Amino acid sequence: MREDAALGTVTQLWRYPASSLAGERQDAILVGTHSIEGDRMFGLVDISDNEIARPDRDAKWHKVPSIRTRLSHGGELEIAIPDGDWLAAPSAECDRAVSAYLGFGVSIRPFRRENAAGYAGPLTAERYRKAPIHLLTTASLARLKALHPEGAADPRRFRPNIVVDIAPVEGSFPETEWIGRKLAIGDLVLTISEPCRRCGFTIIAQDGFDNDPGILRNLVRHNGHNLGVYCTVDQPGRVEIGAPMRFV
Repeated sequence: MREDAALGTVTQLWRYPASSLAGERQDAILVGTHSIEGDRMFGLVDISDNEIARPDRDAKWHKVPSIRTRLSHGGELEIAIPDGDWLAAPSAECDRAVSAYLGFGVSIRPFRRENAAGYAGPLTAERYRKAPIHLLTTASLARLKALHPEGAADPRRFRPNIVVDIAPVEGSFPETEWIGRKLAIGDLVLTISEPCRRCGFTIIAQDGFDNDPGILRNLVRHNGHNLGVYCTVDQPGRVEIGAPMRFV
């Protein structure tokens, strides 16, 4: 394939205003050197011990990925539990609603003071930040579906920022083989830095699909625990749905 030939096109864009809570689909994202605008600004903590939510490790957090998030036009966080109304966060009302839904006391807290205008309460530490961008291809999702046809290979299990539609590659999770290569997506230029090692989060039920340990078992068995790739940013830019992706 020529370096300037399009590999595929962007079909989904996601940001995750609050870590471990449901993401927010976007028509376009702004990618800076270190992060996507509006991505991973808040955490959910157990107020009894200040532990940040870990759905991958503790069943008490398994309902967290079903809690919706969005940012208002002014950039303020809003949260909704299933069948609930949108509530401003951080706020006592939001904390009460999420606590009642989970069955124990929790609080939404920003990672940095500037993430929540006028907020004067406690902060929380980020769980981790592996890289600014997590990219996933439909070819890898198709490969997982072929290995595990009864399962739901839904992108929401894997929390990508960018999903690119490319033709399936028989027997391959193609982006796992691109480590070290550079990609251009619109004006954005990325370096693929490492494969994305999957955890127990991938098996947890969300709206529209059930708990499924077979998802992770197949990734462990057939792709060294991985699906998708992390990318660092060489040239920041705006990415829209339909943008072509090519090797640089």
